Amino acid sequence: MNLYIGIDLGTSAVKLVLMRADGSIENIVSREYPIEFPQPGWSQQNPKDWYQQAMEGLQELLADCDRSLVKGISFGGQMHGLVILDEKDEVIRPALLWNDGRTYEECDYLNEEIGKETLSAYTGNISFTGFTAPKVLWVYHKEPDHFARIKKVMLPKDYLAYRMTGVHCTDASDASGMLLYDVKNRCWSKEMLEICHLREEQMAKVYEGYECVGTLLPQVAAELGLSEEVRVAAGAGDNAAAAVGTGTVGEGACNLSLGTSGTIFISSGQFKVDEYNALHAFAHADGRYHLMGCMLSAASCNKWWMEDILGTGDFAGEQKDITEEKLGENHVYFLPYLMGERSPHNDPKARGTFVGMTMDTSRADMTQAVLEGVAFALRDSLEVARKLGIPISRTRICGGGAKSALWKTMIANIMNLQVEVLEVEEGPGLGGAMLAAVACGEYDTVEQAAEQIVRVKEVVEPSPQLVEKYEARYQVFRQIYPALKPVYQVME
Repeated sequence: MNLYIGIDLGTSAVKLVLMRADGSIENIVSREYPIEFPQPGWSQQNPKDWYQQAMEGLQELLADCDRSLVKGISFGGQMHGLVILDEKDEVIRPALLWNDGRTYEECDYLNEEIGKETLSAYTGNISFTGFTAPKVLWVYHKEPDHFARIKKVMLPKDYLAYRMTGVHCTDASDASGMLLYDVKNRCWSKEMLEICHLREEQMAKVYEGYECVGTLLPQVAAELGLSEEVRVAAGAGDNAAAAVGTGTVGEGACNLSLGTSGTIFISSGQFKVDEYNALHAFAHADGRYHLMGCMLSAASCNKWWMEDILGTGDFAGEQKDITEEKLGENHVYFLPYLMGERSPHNDPKARGTFVGMTMDTSRADMTQAVLEGVAFALRDSLEVARKLGIPISRTRICGGGAKSALWKTMIANIMNLQVEVLEVEEGPGLGGAMLAAVACGEYDTVEQAAEQIVRVKEVVEPSPQLVEKYEARYQVFRQIYPALKPVYQVME
């Protein structure tokens, strides 16, 4: 049976998935790499670390399999990161990541001086600090020598594709998050390129996620012990790839991802934009479109709370005291804005905040507040989608946070959705492998691959009584950020 590789280039690690043609998983490998935080709010990585760990991980992934059966490779990758290459295709500077907040001045310039309506007309979206266009402007203003050397502007996963194939490529879903791409018409925006002092020849060629961009370079194939005929598909941004991996394709399907960041992803056959651009309007890896709300800190909030504050790695142990009778009763609230926030507030100055502690507040109350705060913040984006008239009654779920039964129960009741848990949940890595299978003709379409591969094993149902309790809590939660916003603006 043919084998396909999905490479999930995450923020802290690259995860590699080896999938059989029927969707069953042959092997999984994960390799970590460092993140640099040179100043508060800054976040960057060395792209060469991604490639080194991906190649070493591939060797481990393929160690015990018949490598002649590998037919295709594709990707899911952290979005929005700025990778710039010089005329020799060498990396000019560390990549600015999706959660880097240094571009607030450039972001303000785009939203206020160019104007949100103009940006939305050009791209379908407004500027967020994490997007690629303000990063380009930051390099233009702050590092002009680096800017002058730019031959190619790329996204993180596309750097891996380039190193493997020699092709400067990207896909429509990932390009959508750059604020340089006309999402509705699926082409680079000439106006946005001009605003950012770029030329179209500096941009990668755009493919659909399931399209083949090339085959492995001879030296890469030799190093991995693979055929030079192995096809490489363009892949997708991590959220679109995760959506493929959870079968969130077609019209009106929904997926929640509880990874480092948190997202709500709603697939659509038509291009849609909400009135205030609170949700991102992006292309999907199935050739259609999607709406997405993205919060910058989701499972990373829990990781921060557990490891950095409580000093423990026993995540499950810390949740055991949060019993069923405590759900919907917590008086402590947590705003999960540890890296600022994107959807729906678009405020890089927002900060993580606990509210409502008293002398009898317990450690478990604080832990519960962190989990609930992430779910409440995801609901903020869900409410925007509901106002667009999109009927959403169920969602699939993926990401590291989805392993917590308690968190899934909270989400089902805070968002009043049926939460579908999948038999195999490998997020962007599985989605990438599925796109590779489509590119190789194993499946005719992404929808066909999803229908045959993705299976639901469990449904977490909301409880009417708990939904009512959490509704009251949510109405309090949604008042806290507007009340604190003026304070955040004057904080250092």
